[in-house]
Amino acid sequence: MASKLFEVVPQVPGGRRILKLALLVGLVVLLLIGSPLTVIPAGHVGVKDLFGRVSNDVLLPGVRFVIPFTRVIKMSVKTQEIKETAEVPSKEGLIMDLEGSLLFRLDPSKADDIYRTIGPNYQETAVHPQIRSAIREVTASYEAKVLYSAERERISQETLELFRKMAKDRGIIAEAVLLRKIGLPEIVANAIQEKLRREQEAEQMKFVLQKESQEAERKRIEAKGIADFQQIVASGISDALLEWKGIEATEKLALSQNSKVVVIGNPKSGLPIILGGDGR
Repeated sequence: MASKLFEVVPQVPGGRRILKLALLVGLVVLLLIGSPLTVIPAGHVGVKDLFGRVSNDVLLPGVRFVIPFTRVIKMSVKTQEIKETAEVPSKEGLIMDLEGSLLFRLDPSKADDIYRTIGPNYQETAVHPQIRSAIREVTASYEAKVLYSAERERISQETLELFRKMAKDRGIIAEAVLLRKIGLPEIVANAIQEKLRREQEAEQMKFVLQKESQEAERKRIEAKGIADFQQIVASGISDALLEWKGIEATEKLALSQNSKVVVIGNPKSGLPIILGGDGR
């Protein structure tokens, strides 16, 4: 029995070869997992996480070297759009269904802070709640009819500025806020549209009346100018002036090449009598 304890175990055929192959496969897997190379695509930055420790050194696009076993989180810094649908209040207390969207991007230099403090799901954690809050705060200071007018752009701009204040320390750069669809109860929406229509008609009538008033003033000034001119002309015309003008006209006719007879002297007016060449 003792001899069996020291009995040599026969070697498995090809055992060394299998062992070498297993070691090679393990080495390849190890290199793939802990590869010192990583590729950051265009429009992204890389955040390095080594066993839970986030580096402040953000990787820019391109092929980058990292410490083996470092996990690289690739975060987009392109312009992104998130759509928001929410019930928002107006100044009158009406509840409106509003559809809008926010255009934003991440600050590349703060990508590590975003990952460290918010995480990769920053849209759901930070962006959505803040834009929703900004929209509600701004619309609550305006009447519902404003959202149906050209002033909607002002509401969009105020919402954008408010969101920028909320997100400025989070590394989120807001580019634009777009308000698209406003939903109100049909009876309220119709009343607002009718009110806006009447206001537009009133403004149009005001413009027409102002234009007519200006036209009447223009005609009055024109009539006064004509009357003043006639008065000046009437006061400046005398018999002597008329006689002198008649003499000038007679002189021009006498020098004309046209066939005519000029008879000097007219006992009534002192002006010549002009007869045609045919004796009439």
